[in-house]
Amino acid sequence: MSSFQIGDRVTAEYKTGTYFGEVVELTTSMKAAVRILAVKEHPTQGDLHNPMDPNVPFFHQRRALANQEIALMPISTIRLYAGNVPEYQDSLKRALSAQISKLSDMEAWSRRSLQELDQLQKDYFPEKN
Repeated sequence: MSSFQIGDRVTAEYKTGTYFGEVVELTTSMKAAVRILAVKEHPTQGDLHNPMDPNVPFFHQRRALANQEIALMPISTIRLYAGNVPEYQDSLKRALSAQISKLSDMEAWSRRSLQELDQLQKDYFPEKN
C-alpha cells in the first residue's frame, strides 16, 4: 500500500497548508489519515483556480487544520519526519506570521515595482506625460 506505518511522524500537505502529523490509518493506496500535531505552513487564502486575483466571486478564507484533527492526506504529499514537532499553538502563530510577512513583502514589492514601471512608462512614452 505505502511505505508508511501507523504511528509514523510525517509532514503532509492538505489543500494549501503543510502540517506535522502522525499517521493514524492507511486508508487506501492513495491516502492516509493523519492526525495534526502542528502547522508547518499556513494555508493560502483566495481562489486557488485564480491565484493572486482579489476580484473573484468568492475569495476563500482558509483556516489551518486544528490540533489533533484527523485529515485524509494524499500519500504523494506525505514525507517521513524525524525532527522535533513544535507545539501546535506556537507552530500556528509562527506559520500565520510567516504568511502575513510574505504577503506584506509582496505588497511592498508590488508598490515599488509599480513606481518603477510608472517611471519606465514615462521614459518609454514621453509624449503621454
